[in-house]
Amino acid sequence: MDRSVGIELMSRYVSPINPAVFPHLTLILLGIGIFFTAWFFVYEVTSTKFTRDIFKELLVSLVASIFTGFGVLFLLLWVGIYV
Repeated sequence: MDRSVGIELMSRYVSPINPAVFPHLTLILLGIGIFFTAWFFVYEVTSTKFTRDIFKELLVSLVASIFTGFGVLFLLLWVGIYV
């Protein structure tokens, strides 16, 4: 008994995010990521070893890396490199 399904019966995959909004998501997410990266840089440059807080550093760097990572992901999708 053959239980294989014909390809014509399968439904086509549809992206959960409309590809038309990839440029907007790229610019917004990378902009937010650059903002938090700049904030982290300014915090590191202006603070002394007595005023630094490791939890603030980790939180700001985590937020910056998440937004930058998703921004780069949508940049790749925008230019046609599907990952």
